[in-house]
This record gives sequence, structure tokens and C-alpha cells, in this order.
Amino acid sequence: MKSAYLSGIAILFFIAAGISSASPAGELTEQIRQTTDKIISVLNDPCMKGPDKKEEKINLIRELVYTLFDREGVSRRVLARQWRKLNDQEKKDFILLFSKLLEQTYIDRIDNYSGQQVAYIGEKIDGKYGILKTKILSKNDKDIIVFYKAIKKNSKWLIYDVSVEGVSLVNNYRTQFQSIIMQSSYDNLIETLKAKVNKPHPGKDNTKG
Repeated sequence: MKSAYLSGIAILFFIAAGISSASPAGELTEQIRQTTDKIISVLNDPCMKGPDKKEEKINLIRELVYTLFDREGVSRRVLARQWRKLNDQEKKDFILLFSKLLEQTYIDRIDNYSGQQVAYIGEKIDGKYGILKTKILSKNDKDIIVFYKAIKKNSKWLIYDVSVEGVSLVNNYRTQFQSIIMQSSYDNLIETLKAKVNKPHPGKDNTKG
């Protein structure tokens, strides 16, 4: 699924060591860089090594990633018109479910971290909206250009979309979700997402109740 690939690339940014850009870093860049450094610190912490520490490590990284994303904003955008039809509880339930879906894309990648680097190219600010351009540096394949769209809320920048090589994560999920809703129903979309989230995961201990 292309969405899973895009999500994986997006999260790869947050487990890649940052390198300086030619231009001075702005507020958006610095905020994301600081959180990225914290994630790298968790990954490199000797106390977090070993299978018995994986769940704790994932929880720490999850908390850090969540601080960077406007989860409600992303959820609202991927559901588009359907979002306005939901009541408050349904919105909360979808945000949680969709967050879990995205989370699954980086669980396996945590163990595959091998010192990848990301270059911060520059940022563009327009009022409360901002775009951060980055480049994930690859040793084997071509470098990957990634744009992060963010909105400033309460003096903090939050990411609401990611574009990898020109393909938007939000648009990709929106197309898939709208297709399911139109062909079936919103309830069917929820059941489909729950099935994906609850599917046994090779990187997770599924024996725990």
C-alpha cells in the first residue's frame, strides 16, 4: 500500500540524524530538529537495547512523535466531508484509530535504524502556516525529498501533512478512505482500519492480553 510506504518515509525522517543546512534554521526547523534529536537519543540509549525494552522504547518514541503532529488536523483532512458528519466521540475514536494505523508503519523501522541522515534544506512561513523542506540522504538509492506542512497552534508548530517526492500522505489516505465510504459506508471504513490495526504484527508481542 502506497500510504504505508509514505508513512514509513515520513517517520524515517524522525529517526534520521539531522545535519545542518546552508541557510540559518528558523523556528519550525529548530522545533522539529529538537524533537528529532530526542528520538535519536532514545534509539541510541544503551538502557533501551534488547527485546525486553522494545515496548518501552516504542512508547517513548510514540510520545515524541505525537508532540509533532496535529493529529486532529490530519484526521480532519483525510476524512474531508465525512469529518463534519461525525459527532465529538466519533471524531475522538477516529483520531485514536488513525494514529494507531500510522504508528504501525514505524514500529519495524525502529529496529532498522542505522544512522540515516536528513538534511534540513529550508523553511517557508506564511502566517500561521509553514513548510519545511528536507532531504533524506541514502547510501544506496537516490536521496528522497520530503516536505512537511505545519500549522502554528498556541506558539507551537504541528505537522498536518507530509509529501514524499510530490505525493501527499493526506491526499493518498483521503482517496482510499473516500473510495471505501462511497462504495460501502463509513462504518465499513472503521471496521477495515480496526482489522489492520488489530492484525498480528511481527514486530510486536501479540501474546499479551
